[in-house]
Amino acid sequence: MMAARTHCINLIPKVCLPQSFRSGESVTNLRFDCVSKSSKLSLKTSCGRHHRRQNLSIRSVFTGIVEEMGEVKNLGMADHGGFDLKIGARVVLEDVKLGDSIAVNGTCLTVTEFNAEEFTVGLAPETLRKTSLEELKKGSPVNLERALQPVSRMGGHVVQGHVDGTGVIESMEVEGDSLWVKVKADKGLLKYIVPKGFVAVDGTSLTVVDVFDEESCFNFMMVAYTQQKVVIPTKSIGQKVNLEVDIMGKYVERLLTSGGFSLNKAEEKK
Repeated sequence: MMAARTHCINLIPKVCLPQSFRSGESVTNLRFDCVSKSSKLSLKTSCGRHHRRQNLSIRSVFTGIVEEMGEVKNLGMADHGGFDLKIGARVVLEDVKLGDSIAVNGTCLTVTEFNAEEFTVGLAPETLRKTSLEELKKGSPVNLERALQPVSRMGGHVVQGHVDGTGVIESMEVEGDSLWVKVKADKGLLKYIVPKGFVAVDGTSLTVVDVFDEESCFNFMMVAYTQQKVVIPTKSIGQKVNLEVDIMGKYVERLLTSGGFSLNKAEEKK
């Protein structure tokens, strides 16, 4: 049975915005990282200056089990010059604090304002380019999940909440009370997706059934319960979905390609 899942691991500490950014200099590669205490930014100015991260530590992790579907109340440019997304919710607001991380359709975002019925998060330009959040409109449903607490069950696979890219829904077919969904993905992401493995689709962690390399597609099936709890069934063929692949595949690839491991060395140790 498929379950709704999302994770986010934050390793980004507090940074200070450079004077050039405060004075309006153009910024590229601006992105939000998941945090639990305060809003953090990792940025590189157009002049190429880097601002180092310090005191790296894990701040928040998500289980990948979607807690509720919220509703987009408003989105657009804010008075402060950024792009804000306001979402109506109930469950995720029970113990929310400013600076908390909430996964929105699998994208880890930082709470900047909230009240008893809704909360606001900021969206950086890179977030809009990288994810399907740009397709949201007033009234759109979104998957929501709060950060994991130490005493919580770890019900999903490790998903960081950092979207790798987007896919496009190719087909949706009903079989009994279940729903088959086929998604087209970039080949650079498809190589990390394997049959019976995990993939996060709009923050919903699902088990891959088949991978179709020639079509650059993969599919999965959702049972009736999951269909009622997540946003994927509300979408149409041709719409985008956020994708994040299993981080373990990236670690293995990095280890093998960086020369950190070789079969010869393993044999020598024997």
